[in-house]
Amino acid sequence: QAAARSAQVGTGERAEKIRTYNFPERRVTDHRIKHTAHNLDQLLQGELDEFTAALQDDEKRRRLDAAAS
Repeated sequence: QAAARSAQVGTGERAEKIRTYNFPERRVTDHRIKHTAHNLDQLLQGELDEFTAALQDDEKRRRLDAAAS
């Protein structure tokens, strides 16, 4: 049980990060899908449509790639 929890939590290393928030440049980067947006203020206010669409596109691409293999 401890091993399963440890696998879910991860090590906290910098390489495991999901997103970077760069406040001076008003930029957010999602490292899982390599998507960057320059509307940090809007994202923090809950306007997530751009990232939601990018995540959905990435999921579709992954499924198509898996089906083609």
